[in-house]
This record gives sequence, structure tokens and C-alpha cells, in this order.
Amino acid sequence: MTIADAPRSLPRTSDNALLAEAGEGTRVQFRGVVKDYGATRVLHGVDLDIAPGEFVSLLGPSGCGKTTALRVLAGLERATGGEVLLGGRDVSAVPTNKRDIGMVFQSYSLFPHLRVLDNTAFGLRRRGVGRADAARRARDALELVGLGHLADRFVHQLSGGQQQRVALARALVTEPRVLLLDEPLSALDAKVRVQLRDEIRRIQLRLGITTVFVTHDQEEALAVSDRIAVMAAGRIEQVGSPEDLYLRPATAGVAAFVGISSVVPGIVSGGTVEVWGMDLPLQGEAPDGHGEVFLRPENVRLVGAGEPGVDATVQESTFLGSYRRTLVRTADGTLVRVQHAAGERVEFEEAVRIGVVPSPVLARPVG
Repeated sequence: MTIADAPRSLPRTSDNALLAEAGEGTRVQFRGVVKDYGATRVLHGVDLDIAPGEFVSLLGPSGCGKTTALRVLAGLERATGGEVLLGGRDVSAVPTNKRDIGMVFQSYSLFPHLRVLDNTAFGLRRRGVGRADAARRARDALELVGLGHLADRFVHQLSGGQQQRVALARALVTEPRVLLLDEPLSALDAKVRVQLRDEIRRIQLRLGITTVFVTHDQEEALAVSDRIAVMAAGRIEQVGSPEDLYLRPATAGVAAFVGISSVVPGIVSGGTVEVWGMDLPLQGEAPDGHGEVFLRPENVRLVGAGEPGVDATVQESTFLGSYRRTLVRTADGTLVRVQHAAGERVEFEEAVRIGVVPSPVLARPVG
């Protein structure tokens, strides 16, 4: 990370026209949105209601439909069926340049022959804004993202993180009603990605702009979102706060994708599930009988010989600063991740015993 990439304080509201004129955001709605490519359906009746000023992430694996949904919202793709509403108005037939949307892509899409200031002002100039006014507003946008001091540089003189900030400033300078972010951080290295992720969230909160963020990175989504819509196979499986999705996943698919889970055998009976001799409260519904249970690493612990649990053998152990995460194998071949204190050292092939914290768990039928 370069010195210029280091965090910079945001200007006070009175110093910056973008902040001084910040609104309350615009409501965004998907109503039964369907998208077909020929005979292939990639969106299956997507319904989503995003409140004014809310930061919502579309999260899911590659091919789940999240980018297609964003492109339909932007007007870059025409929905086969359903409606897209901005501020209560159906914009399904409205072209992209009439939707008042700012968009940041994974690729920076900056003009190499233009200086940073002119790249940022480009959208304003296309809208007929005078050169002096466009330059002033572009400088405000660059100050907002911490790059006012680099306004006269060319793109090739910037780091990747700085270039993505310029792309963000260019999206914000037109003061759009909605900001769309399509995997904007995936090309950056880990440290810059975390820093810029947090900076985007700070700016979004200060501007109050409704934001839709597409990512396959669950950590990103959990860190910055007001709510997350988890997608799979062109459908939304669950919408909720980061805490809801992590602690109360509605489906096995959400439990498997959001956070880390070990899948272990259990027996479901009357609203509880028995795992390693302990009865755990069942989250949601599952039929009685043999099932597969999702356990978070922090809910599995190392226990003594006389406590309820199961014997296991250490496969690997990773030091993660304030804690360790250890992978063990039980006698039936099940791999289980255990999160424990950093001071609890274990060695490869060491015999241990693991138990489970009595918190609600999700289960699904075997097979």
C-alpha cells in the first residue's frame, strides 16, 4: 500500500457540495423480475425491496444471477418479465442514461489520456455542465474519496486502489439517486481491498445514497451491508442483516455459503437434534431421523475426557492471532473445524476430544 493509499479524513459537510446536498436516498424495488437468455432462465422471479439510503449486497457464487440482477437494475439488460422501480416509478423501459444511476465496475474503465480531474468530470461534461462547474464538482468528489491532491495526475501514475477511487468519484460526481457496485474490489490486493471497502461504506453513510453491491466475497458483504440478499441459481434464498444470515440461516445453502460450517451427522427428533451425545435446539424445521447438522467453528470446542463429545485426531491447526482454528477428523471420517484459544496448542495427529456449544443449529435430511 502506498502512502497515497493511506486513509484520509473525509471533509466536513460544509466543505463539500456533495455532502452538503446529500439526500435521503431512493427506494429500489424488484418485482417478480425474470431474465432469460434464449431458452436459459437466469433470474427466476426476483423480489427485493431496498429502503432509501440502504446498503444492500447481492451475495452468491459465480453464475447465481447477482450481476445479471444488477445489470437489469442499471438498464444494461432488459428484463424478460417483472418490474424494476426507482422511487416508486417503473423504469423497466427507461434507458440507462435516464435512470440517474452511478455505477462502478470491477475494471476501472478510466481514460488513460485524461488526467484524474478530467476522468472524474467526464460524466458531468457529457451532461452539458460547464467546464468550470464540472471541475469544481469533480474536485469535491475527489476530496470525498481522498484523492484531491492527485487531480492533475494521469491514470498510469496511480496505484490500483487509487484508480478504483477515481472510478468511485466519477460515479458519485453526478449525484446519482442510486450507486451500483459490481465486484469493485476483486482486482485489488487484500490490504487495499479492506481499506477501500471500509471507505466506500463511510462515504455511503455520509451521502445517504442507496447502494447495491455485488460480491461473491462473504466477508465483504458481512462487513459493510445493512442487509444481504443471498442468491443461488437465479433466486434469492434469504434476505437479512449480516447477523441474521450468520446466526439464523434459513436454508442449508445459506448456512453453507455464509461463514464457515462443518457438516456433521446427527439425529433429529421433536425439535431437537442429537450431536455427539448432546441435544441441541433445532433452528427451523427438519424431519425426524438421521440428518446433517451445520456447526460453526466457534460453537465447537476442545473438551476433557469425561465430557460429552467425540474423539478426534488433529489434521491441522492455524494460528490466527487472537485464536486458533483447528481441523480434526472423527473416527467416522467427518472433518470438523474447531475455534479455540491461541494458547491451546495442539499438534498434528494428536488425539483430542471435541464437544459442541448448546446453541441452535440448522439440519437437513441425509441425502
